[in-house]
Amino acid sequence: MPKGYVIVRATVTNPEQWAKYGAMTKVALDKFGGTPVVRGGQCETIEGVGAPRNVVLEFPSYEAALGYARSPEYAEAKKQREGAGVLDMVVVEGV
Repeated sequence: MPKGYVIVRATVTNPEQWAKYGAMTKVALDKFGGTPVVRGGQCETIEGVGAPRNVVLEFPSYEAALGYARSPEYAEAKKQREGAGVLDMVVVEGV
């Protein structure tokens, strides 16, 4: 079964508040067996429109990745993120 990935591109406007959101996402991450592959760090946009913060989370399956993104636990974390920045999130099936 292919793994699932959550890919996030974000612009953070309130780092303190964003850190609280990030800490709260751990509950959902653990529940669905997710592992951070990329979480911030140095990046450079080579083509297209980039974002200053990028995150890749790996899950055991596409269904687990969707479960994370749609979970009540993640919804609670999202509330903490309001006003702290903007993001684009996609769930992708691995090869």
